Amino acid sequence: MSIFTKIIAGEIPSYKIAENDRFYAFLDIFPCADGHVLVVPKQETDKLFDLPAEYLDGILTFAQPIAKAIEKAFGCQRVNIMTVG
Repeated sequence: MSIFTKIIAGEIPSYKIAENDRFYAFLDIFPCADGHVLVVPKQETDKLFDLPAEYLDGILTFAQPIAKAIEKAFGCQRVNIMTVG
C-alpha cells in the first residue's frame, strides 16, 4: 500500500482540497510554493501512463478548478503541473 493510498484512506492525516470517485487532492506537507497541492489517482499505479484512459482524461479536468482557485488565492499568473512516474 502506497503512502498516497494511506492518505486517501485516512490512515495518514492530510488537508484535503478536493475529492471525487477517482482522484484526491491535498496540500503538500513540504510545499515548494504557496498553494502546493498534490493530485493523486485513487487507483494505485507506479506509472501515470499505466492508468486507464478515463483517469488520464479526467485528471486535468479534476485539477482545473483547483488551479483556478490557487491562481485567485495567491495572485499568481500561472500554475505548474509536474508528474512523477
